Amino acid sequence: MKHQLTIALLLLIGFSGCLETQSSKGQEPPIDAPPSASPVNRNQVISLTGHVLPPKEFPDRLLEQREEQLKNAQNKYEKDPDSLENIIWYGRRLGYIGRYQDAIRIFSVGLDLYPNSYKLLRHRGHRYITTRQFDKAIEDLQRAAFYARPVVNAMEPDGLPNRLNKPISNNKFNIWYHLGIAYYLKGNYDKALSSFKQCQDYADNDDLKVAVADWSYMTYRKLGNQIGAKEAIAPIGRRMDIIENYSYHQRILMYKGQYEAESLLQNAEGSNNSIHPTLGYGIACYYLNEGQVDKAREIYQLILKNDQWDAFGYIASEADVLSISKL
Repeated sequence: MKHQLTIALLLLIGFSGCLETQSSKGQEPPIDAPPSASPVNRNQVISLTGHVLPPKEFPDRLLEQREEQLKNAQNKYEKDPDSLENIIWYGRRLGYIGRYQDAIRIFSVGLDLYPNSYKLLRHRGHRYITTRQFDKAIEDLQRAAFYARPVVNAMEPDGLPNRLNKPISNNKFNIWYHLGIAYYLKGNYDKALSSFKQCQDYADNDDLKVAVADWSYMTYRKLGNQIGAKEAIAPIGRRMDIIENYSYHQRILMYKGQYEAESLLQNAEGSNNSIHPTLGYGIACYYLNEGQVDKAREIYQLILKNDQWDAFGYIASEADVLSISKL
């Protein structure tokens, strides 16, 4: 029975994918297509501020590459839909092309087969964050942390390789890191801080160290603990071997007074008069912590004009906009 449900879901998601491919080429879906099959409806995400977020768009060459990767992952899944690795990669590839709700559905099918899989729970938890379903994300990631406890930690393969094609994160770091992010976005800063402290045990390179140090700093500031915030970033210096997380590194150096906020703000400028979410969020919070609420609000609004609405800095900006509207 589970196998039949799996195949049925696969066919539905595959049909949706065909419609998305047509739409991306400027063609309209068939007028008699059922509403549930519309890619806009199936993968629609609502922001914390109540706005329908636009479908993800990619440059033609990148879109072609990711569609080919998705097709390969789907073919492997179709040949062996009970394979844990095939399920994980099919779901991940759906996410990388912006089909986050479909990714959640595939991970959910996988969890019917492997209910104790910390890997599936970690990935579904991540996509619950993307789709602003924080309570579900927390539940998944708490379970992932529980089931991962007796497992030997291992490097997590990259779906979107960095410039060196060198994976930098590991399974247990990713579980605790995303759990901390979910709690932070939910406004539960005590539990966020507890999660980031757990995360530090698995931060075994400079990229991971700056990421968890930055979010720990931000969380301490939300709690009004400036001493804790200062201690969180004390080990971070200028000379570090950073491969991916340049924005977090620059943010921390700004908090330490080694970079000017206005200078970094120029580096964060994006297209259409927007601000890059990751670097921009740290700058906005810097001004907010300095009591410059109007300046912070201005930067948040520019972040929300950016098209990277799946970035944690973007989602956190939505949350902060709601928070400071009460000030």
